[in-house]
Amino acid sequence: MALIPSQVLRVAILLSYFSILCHYKALDMPAHQTYGGSWKFLTFIDLVIQAVFFGLCVLIDVSCLLTKGGDSREQERQMRKLIGLRDWMMAVLAFPVGAFVVFTFWTLYLYDRELVYPRLLDNFIPQWLNHGMHTTVLPFIIIEMRTTNHRYPSRSWGLAAVCCFGVGYILWTCWVHQVTGVWVYPVLERITPLARVVFFSAMTAVICVFYTLGEILNSYIWDQPHTVKVKGE
Repeated sequence: MALIPSQVLRVAILLSYFSILCHYKALDMPAHQTYGGSWKFLTFIDLVIQAVFFGLCVLIDVSCLLTKGGDSREQERQMRKLIGLRDWMMAVLAFPVGAFVVFTFWTLYLYDRELVYPRLLDNFIPQWLNHGMHTTVLPFIIIEMRTTNHRYPSRSWGLAAVCCFGVGYILWTCWVHQVTGVWVYPVLERITPLARVVFFSAMTAVICVFYTLGEILNSYIWDQPHTVKVKGE
């Protein structure tokens, strides 16, 4: 039962996320000791999402290998549930949140890094870890999209779910500010309350755009007549 390349890739990506999360949690950063800890940051939340998603992908791969040749209806039903959960996570969380983190981080970083990633952080976070958190997320998720056909929910339900995630994180950010008096990201300290409302609204719109782009990209890849579906779909 030799593993196919796509399965090996998923295991390697999952291990890389475990390594990144372990190194990130080991950092002795003051922000990790305050209210909310690492969970204040969308980057950390995204890393957890990606790790859980690829963990689920690996679980499905292993289950397919172990049950190969079986004809149990219960096993087939459970497998369909796992695949449905994997596809939902890909559509609503893994791709849009991952793409959003990469896009917004590097856009703000190139404009003025002090707005999102102050130079002080260079004393705590090595460059390779920074890229692991903010760069490789997107190519990893595109690799997964290219190797496996993910079924998207209806656009209205998908966008509703993405909006719920975005609004939930905004409310969490506001609550952290309410408790600590400090905004999670420096950019929020420098703008007026009205500008924050506009900023939050724009970011919610952007993550919805990334959901739509993910759906379009997935359809483009898998609607090609020469594409062969991966085992386990």
